[in-house]
Amino acid sequence: MDLAAVREDVAVVDALLRDIADRPVDLTDPDWQAKLSAAEPPAEEAGVAAEAAALTALLDIYESGDEAARDEVRRIFRAHRAFSWGVGLSGEFPSAAAEFRRRLVHISARDQCADPRDDLMQIWELCEWARDHGIDVEPVLHAVADISGEVDHFGMGSTNRLILRGLERH
Repeated sequence: MDLAAVREDVAVVDALLRDIADRPVDLTDPDWQAKLSAAEPPAEEAGVAAEAAALTALLDIYESGDEAARDEVRRIFRAHRAFSWGVGLSGEFPSAAAEFRRRLVHISARDQCADPRDDLMQIWELCEWARDHGIDVEPVLHAVADISGEVDHFGMGSTNRLILRGLERH
């Protein structure tokens, strides 16, 4: 896969999502959470759901590439925060185990969102979901942690450490 072409696609989607990502949320509105939950996904609202296939390409490169390729994918996510925030995984997965792994890889590739506590909560929720589906989470967590970043961006530990914190809750 051509990482340069994927980077260009991500930049276009990021620009189209930026207004949605930067839209203020009125936290004084008692229905703000319900309104956010009812809203269509940002990529659909921006009309870029098809173009958001760049996420699949990035994750493929991240999983199959060497450390230099993974570092570049992490830089792309950091440089394009609206894309990172507004484009998520969707569609069918061949199995619950494949979905669990791919969602962890997505967290790993983003290399911490603006608040890594959100990542940690997502990791714990994913692990609980996987355990409920009979998946042995420990080997998957270790495999994804092995390809995860080692930089502590926000004082909560590296992405590698955050992924491994999925072992904390049973």
